[in-house]
Amino acid sequence: MGTFGRRLLLAVDAKGYGGADAVTQRQLQEAIRRLLSEAAAASGLEWERWETQVGGDSVFAVLPEGASEPDLVDTFMRHLDAGLRAFNHGRVRAAWLRLRAVVHFGSASPGAIGFVGRAPVEVGRMLDSAALKAALAAAPDACLALAVSPTVFNDVISDAYTTIRAQEFREVVVAEKEHTGRAWIRVPGYDARALDLGVPSGAGREGATGGGEVPDVRPPSAPTAPGDTVVQVINGTVHAPGSVFGISK
Repeated sequence: MGTFGRRLLLAVDAKGYGGADAVTQRQLQEAIRRLLSEAAAASGLEWERWETQVGGDSVFAVLPEGASEPDLVDTFMRHLDAGLRAFNHGRVRAAWLRLRAVVHFGSASPGAIGFVGRAPVEVGRMLDSAALKAALAAAPDACLALAVSPTVFNDVISDAYTTIRAQEFREVVVAEKEHTGRAWIRVPGYDARALDLGVPSGAGREGATGGGEVPDVRPPSAPTAPGDTVVQVINGTVHAPGSVFGISK
């Protein structure tokens, strides 16, 4: 049956990594690891206890039991954004390090070659979602675009356990094959609700692909962030980064 456990999960992926030369890719890889470890240390999140898998420009991490969700969403992300800006200062745009990041809390337990469970899959859906990619693309001076799961938004942000206001997030729907879920996106330095994510203004829950109604998967009592709801319907295979299926310390 395996061991059941709920863990705090983080995934990051770099924009434009594949188009960089080998020297730049090496610099970006080194910077990702350094900035994550520095942000963790500044937030009291014990980087040395993280279980991580690195896949070129992506990192999937399972944090230790008891890791603070508010610290990861708030303090960690502020330090990560500041570190990215410092790294990018003076670099040509083509060599900037810009990250998409996802935070989730859910079921994940060790399997034969990595963590298994619903939560790692959901992390991959959000990380690869069109909405999160579009948010970073629509904010050219941003170094970071963050998506959090409904669990994290409702329990941590909406309940005001962070210094980040709920109004700074934009609710989106990510639908792919059997998976339909929601995420809340924040782009430091930008009004996420004003960004062009490729969906007509006021579209609500109507899909960007022709007005198909996307089922409302949120329980009636669940809180929502103020502002527009944006629907992203993704066709084709959306998968978690390879790091989801294997870990190393």
